[in-house]
Amino acid sequence: MSEGFSESIESLPTGVLEEMYVTMLKIRLFEEKVAERLYEKEIICPVHLYVGQEAIAAGVCQNLNIDDYVFSTHRSHGHYIAKGGGLKELMAELYGKETGCSKGKGGSMHLVAPEVGYMGSSAIVAGNIPLALGTAFSGKLLGNGKVSVAFFGDGATDEGVFYECLNIASLYKLPIIFVCENNLFSTHLPISMRQANPDLSMKVKANSIPFVRVDGNDAVAVYNTARKMIEKIRNGEGPAFIECMTFRWLAHVGPTPDLDVGYRKKKDVEYWMERCPIKKIRSVLTKKKDYSSRKLDDIEKRLKKEVEESFEFTKASNYPNSQNLLRHAINTESEVIQ
Repeated sequence: MSEGFSESIESLPTGVLEEMYVTMLKIRLFEEKVAERLYEKEIICPVHLYVGQEAIAAGVCQNLNIDDYVFSTHRSHGHYIAKGGGLKELMAELYGKETGCSKGKGGSMHLVAPEVGYMGSSAIVAGNIPLALGTAFSGKLLGNGKVSVAFFGDGATDEGVFYECLNIASLYKLPIIFVCENNLFSTHLPISMRQANPDLSMKVKANSIPFVRVDGNDAVAVYNTARKMIEKIRNGEGPAFIECMTFRWLAHVGPTPDLDVGYRKKKDVEYWMERCPIKKIRSVLTKKKDYSSRKLDDIEKRLKKEVEESFEFTKASNYPNSQNLLRHAINTESEVIQ
């Protein structure tokens, strides 16, 4: 499926593969725990789960520095975790606790962790793209070498602002990488039912931006492609675009498979589940010399403990005090309310 950069798996350092595996498994285990709590109605805020798409966040963010900028979407947990956001703060935010990363006021779709370069997620489809463009403009003017990343789904390519941002990024050769997580559906509609020409490559190349379509379930392919592109961006060559073909296992929102809705077929879901990105990278690691499956089992055990600790931390945390409801908000005179 890849149409761009390639490199043998054997040439990648074992440490890089292991770090991506840890990131992907952490995302999966966290999302599974969240799904349990959604079923039990302990978590009541809307949640868009990232299960099945873990290779994209891990493969891209593995190439970023801590002070590079990431802007995310309503399906935000994977990007937050891959960029280094804390599990405890994330779980607490889903419960609306004051120890959450957004102080319990943002919920699943409005996360933030600027200390690790995760500048925020937006519930507005394509709303994060111009924000990433802004930090890229800043980076260009300051010459600070930082790269901005805009993650978005194929639904964002329906929006006018998407095309405006492609044009500006190309015109000024901004240090930004656009990452489209094409999971084949915008809520319940495939791109072929929304756009007269569903081929994104033609639209991106029309703006003179390098484009690569890659298997989004292959963390190594995503990593290699992102690495090459980010190197070029840091060298001042301007923006780049990756279309990562993938599939979400669960509903657009919530923990159910939603096969009863009828917009996708069971055989298609089963096909993509067989192509599980975590199983794929685990298989790669076990083929490495002197790398045992026992080590992978130990990693899973450690991560399960970390996820459970995030839940225990959340249960012990308090809800925000009503007297501080407007704290960190902005009033009509654009002054931060303390």
